[in-house]
Amino acid sequence: MRDVLKNPATAERLLDRTEAAILEYAKAPTMAQVYKTTRSRSRPYYWFAVGNYMVFYVVIGDVMEVRRFIYGARDLTKMLP
Repeated sequence: MRDVLKNPATAERLLDRTEAAILEYAKAPTMAQVYKTTRSRSRPYYWFAVGNYMVFYVVIGDVMEVRRFIYGARDLTKMLP
């Protein structure tokens, strides 16, 4: 079965770490690194790492909107719009 987690405890820890990081970055969302790209965007993509994963988000007014959660070993040039 493809949809069965092999290590639910690890998945739960990743979820907890991700949520904690998002809450921390939400305090000052524009302090994260801007993802450098050649593509034109209406808003900059900010990003931070959580273990081997990357969280990408934009800031719209006083809202931090998470746009992507990607495994860091992926080829990002083919993924991000």
